Amino acid sequence: MPDATIPALRSFLVSRYADLKRTLTRRLGCADLAGDALQDTWLKLESRDDAEGVREPFAYLLRTAVNVAYDRQRNQSRLVSGSEIEALLAEQPDPAPQPPDALTARRELDTLMAAIEKLPERRRQILVMVRWEHVPQREVAERLGVSLRTVEQELKKAHDFCAARVDRTRQGK
Repeated sequence: MPDATIPALRSFLVSRYADLKRTLTRRLGCADLAGDALQDTWLKLESRDDAEGVREPFAYLLRTAVNVAYDRQRNQSRLVSGSEIEALLAEQPDPAPQPPDALTARRELDTLMAAIEKLPERRRQILVMVRWEHVPQREVAERLGVSLRTVEQELKKAHDFCAARVDRTRQGK
């Protein structure tokens, strides 16, 4: 299918949906996620103007669906969100907190701040710009002279690191 057009890819997706879903389910380990990813792939095709140069439509659609699924999983993964970090940092102590609650909250905040300080400089910059300064990730990438993918990866690593540290504090380790 050299130089496939969007309508041809849509048609191919419909005609080979079962094969694509089966292959995608094996790769992702979840039929629901595979089905959702294929639906999102269809929508993604709707928003594209052309797809010139697609020689292997099955591989192209499968790769697109896998990327969509990974994006979906990344967005749904449980990380310490920016709002949770901000809430911890902005939290004003209750005028009459219970001693264990105040101690726990203070320990978590101290742990979070210590974790942020331990981050490599660029990772810390990215976390601060994205989560506290609300700078769009694309703009952060431009400011730091790195790719958007690098910003996304560094942000995820920062979240993972901070979340692991705060979780350890909650578990009393």
